[in-house]
Amino acid sequence: MKKKHMKFLKQLLEAPSPTGFEEPAAALVRERAGAVADEVATDTMGSVRAVLAGREAGAPSLMLAAHMDEIGLMVTYISDEGFLSVASLGGVDAAILPGMRVDVHTKAGVLRGVVGRKPIHLIEPDERKNVTPLSGLVIDLGLAAKRVKKLVRVGDPITFGVGFERLGDDMAVSKCFDDKCGVWIACRVLEKLSRAGRAPGDFVAVATTQEEIGTRGAMTSAHAVNPDVALAFDVTHATDYPGIDKTKYGKITCGAGPVIARGPNINPLVFERLVAAAESENIPYQLEAEPSVTGTDARAIQVTRSGIPTGLVSVPLRYMHTPTEVVCLRDLDATVRLITRFALDLSADASFVPGMGCAPEPGAGGALDSEEA
Repeated sequence: MKKKHMKFLKQLLEAPSPTGFEEPAAALVRERAGAVADEVATDTMGSVRAVLAGREAGAPSLMLAAHMDEIGLMVTYISDEGFLSVASLGGVDAAILPGMRVDVHTKAGVLRGVVGRKPIHLIEPDERKNVTPLSGLVIDLGLAAKRVKKLVRVGDPITFGVGFERLGDDMAVSKCFDDKCGVWIACRVLEKLSRAGRAPGDFVAVATTQEEIGTRGAMTSAHAVNPDVALAFDVTHATDYPGIDKTKYGKITCGAGPVIARGPNINPLVFERLVAAAESENIPYQLEAEPSVTGTDARAIQVTRSGIPTGLVSVPLRYMHTPTEVVCLRDLDATVRLITRFALDLSADASFVPGMGCAPEPGAGGALDSEEA
């Protein structure tokens, strides 16, 4: 991955965008996508869409959706002593919070805080094994109560106070790879398609909002764009570390390539086209069974209007919804190549009616630029 692309990934990951407060990430998307897109727009939900017009009349339009919101916390109460009580924005595990540094985002600016917990010396032995519920935790800003009440308002959002780092062999760790890495991929596909002479049909990259509380931005975006075919991108659980039951969750390995989902939430012809795209470019890929609706934007997109043929591509992620999410950077680059190939192969004769279509011939949409732009 080139340094300029790594820099953009780091910027996205470190831009605070808890669910419902995605504006900093949206600004980065508008700036990056605006350099190549024909049109960039932001809707009243805060989702950003960038359009790259197609080169062929009648070719199917493609929407690629990735959510830019991250999990976090919200201030619910300020005590007389100046400590903050909080609730979760999305799926936050209370067990990981004690001792963590956090950022409280106020109208006056960012305040650093810590999630307090009694020291082990003061915890009764029979209490030490219990997880303190979120309602029992407080955030300490190190400020006088009067100052806290002046600066902080109920409803202010809070994010984990950590950033992006390289880790080991082509790995990286950060908060909110779920799903800022998908937003990065959407922008990179937009750029790659522009370099490749554009896709046959219109390509619409959408950075959606509020996925963590019910795929809300995907609902409105899919209705507005109404594409002929769509891909959702998200992260999925890597199962390549101790304690994960592969018989229950499958074998998903960091560094083994993008993960292509298969199941009722996935159009079978979109699935086959994704597999064909991977194989035509010699991109390693993994399969994941999704026997019900997925916990991604795909669940909303598929049933929008009269139904949109939808696929789901993911990258393996270790330690989801923690401040130390881990991905393999090679998987991100491989996913950009996969989705770009998929888009280039969407010719006017593509059909997505189950039982009435087929995968394209390998490389039907032209050669993919092998140089990393």
